[in-house]
Amino acid sequence: MRLALGVEYDGRAFTGWQTQPGGTGVQDALERALAEIADEPIGVMCAGRTDAGVHATAQVVHFDTKASRPLGAWVRGVNAHLPDSVAVTWAVPVADDFHARFSATGRRYRYLLLNRPVRPALQAGRAGWFHAPLDETAMVEAARLLVGEHDFSAFRAAECQAKSPVRHLREVCVQRRGNWISFDFEANAFLHHMIRNLVGALVYVGKGALDRDGFAELLARRDRRLSPPTFSPAGLYLCGVTYPDRWSLPDGGRIIAPVELPLS
Repeated sequence: MRLALGVEYDGRAFTGWQTQPGGTGVQDALERALAEIADEPIGVMCAGRTDAGVHATAQVVHFDTKASRPLGAWVRGVNAHLPDSVAVTWAVPVADDFHARFSATGRRYRYLLLNRPVRPALQAGRAGWFHAPLDETAMVEAARLLVGEHDFSAFRAAECQAKSPVRHLREVCVQRRGNWISFDFEANAFLHHMIRNLVGALVYVGKGALDRDGFAELLARRDRRLSPPTFSPAGLYLCGVTYPDRWSLPDGGRIIAPVELPLS
């Protein structure tokens, strides 16, 4: 049988989602815990791989097993074998043709940024930080240029293995609440480091080192070498995966667990 799981995790303790020879990926921890319940080796597929230090509130995975267990065992039982930084939030049986990655039609990420002169302590590793004042209005105007289908080569990591740099960004939203700024991105899919590179460029706009026209030129030039540096992974969260209604997933197939802006 095939099962789908919702998973949340704090990425600080891991070398990213993907399995590693030393067993230090989130995938490794989850597969070990699932194997304890299934009493057999388990391999999982995820909706979107995250880098070292990146978090998730709504990762979706699927796996196949011969073991017959109550659904609660795939949640509470698996969680009993997971480190505190990882938790399964739900489990449902799915058809054999469901695929956590290829059945998904969209992903949503949020980047949380603390914008104040002093670095964070309580949110260290869970939020990005920038010390100088940022103009959120300028960042909002630049972010609007990203909506739609574009070649995002300017914001793609050199080691990105995607066959095409073209992605359809359905939504980009920049909001400020006190010292906190959130960047929300929803697209059909993302390139390697794409969001962190976009946040880095928008921060350059916010601090006045790049204007709207310069930002537009970066997008049009399609040259990563001309773009600002990649921003820290600390504030990045995978917080939503969209699936067609035909799949029997919670919330009608649209799994979104937003990361709220702290009050400050």
